[in-house]
Amino acid sequence: MIFEYFAQTDPGMVRDNNEDSIVVDEDNQLLVLADGMGGYNAGEVASAMATTFIKTELGRWLAEGGHEASGRELKRAMEICIDNANRSIFNAANANPTYAGMGTTMVMGLFIGSRVMVGHVGDSRCYRLRGETLQQLTRDHSLLQEQIDAGLLTPEQAQFATHKNLVTRALGVEDTVLLEVNEYRVEDGDTYLFCSDGLSDMVPDERLAAILQGEGSLAERGSALVDTANEQGGRDNISVILAHTRSKPIRRGLLSRMLRQP
Repeated sequence: MIFEYFAQTDPGMVRDNNEDSIVVDEDNQLLVLADGMGGYNAGEVASAMATTFIKTELGRWLAEGGHEASGRELKRAMEICIDNANRSIFNAANANPTYAGMGTTMVMGLFIGSRVMVGHVGDSRCYRLRGETLQQLTRDHSLLQEQIDAGLLTPEQAQFATHKNLVTRALGVEDTVLLEVNEYRVEDGDTYLFCSDGLSDMVPDERLAAILQGEGSLAERGSALVDTANEQGGRDNISVILAHTRSKPIRRGLLSRMLRQP
């Protein structure tokens, strides 16, 4: 597979600072997006710690041969990395009064050949556009999602809920955290969208799909996602990472030799 990436983060229209953090490690095909929370700019500290730690630690393991690992080994490596990142943020929050209560949600994608490992904590999301179908691959770790699952709210009612941002899992809030990891097959032409809730809360899935299927380059479509969230009010920081896949083309010389064979 050949991968094309785009990443952009924006403070939005309301907030002065940006507590989101994004990393695209093209060498290891590792994408990380974190949405921080906490007072006095501590959220941006937590999110930056998360993305930096994951890129450094998991990136080092991948560079040392992790790309040859099995799905189970990859999942375990991601879990260990997130556990260590969580403890680092938790300890910093408890050691410095300025950082008290800080934490961050996180979503990450690791592309290995024709598969992708998607891990997340909280309500930062990953979507996949395949053909004309946009599918949300992650399931929010949030009070709102728990109420939907319990039948207390319909998805339509949830759109107008006042407690959308109450997450039930986040890095740095407790001394342990559970990372949810799932593996998916990657197909030619797939587009993967990783985003903070500053996008998903402002732009409905139908509009996300329309923009991703629209004309223009990957960068133009990615910027259009951010612009649309801002046009809808931009009440939160907005972060987007896109990954587009296509099969490796056969080299022209090889194709010519094949066509000349009897």
